[in-house]
Amino acid sequence: MTDIPWKIFSQTGNIEAYLLMKEMEDTEEQLYQDHMDGQELFEDHRL
Repeated sequence: MTDIPWKIFSQTGNIEAYLLMKEMEDTEEQLYQDHMDGQELFEDHRL
C-alpha cells in the first residue's frame, strides 16, 4: 500500500510523499493493533 508514495519519494525527493507514506504505515499499524485488541476482548468473553 505504501509502494506508490515510496516510489514518488525515491524518484523525486518529495518530502510530502515520504510523510504520506509514514502516515499510511502508522494508520495500518494502528488498525492492526485495534484489531488485535478487539480479538483479545472477544477471546476473554468466550471463556
